[in-house]
Amino acid sequence: MSTTKTAKNRVQVFGRKKTATAVALCTEGKGLIRVNGRPLHLVEPKCLRLKLEEPILLLGRDKFAAVDIRIRVKGGGHVAQTYAVRQAIAKSLVAYYQKF
Repeated sequence: MSTTKTAKNRVQVFGRKKTATAVALCTEGKGLIRVNGRPLHLVEPKCLRLKLEEPILLLGRDKFAAVDIRIRVKGGGHVAQTYAVRQAIAKSLVAYYQKF
């Protein structure tokens, strides 16, 4: 009974703002974007959520439909974390489509 695992295409990038660091892992998938285990539309504070969605709104949802992005962020305050996550999302998508 041999099972073969197919390797998924993935890239790992980071985004930084002041002392906040966000690490994004972009893999092939169905369009899920999670920040620290939460879906993007549930991230707090609500007033900064639009900043997180800017790369998606700029490029269009069709570019994000084929990839899953998981982001871990720590350090800094709310605003710095938001900008670090935004940068990580944008860089991960660019790196993924450049590589694959």
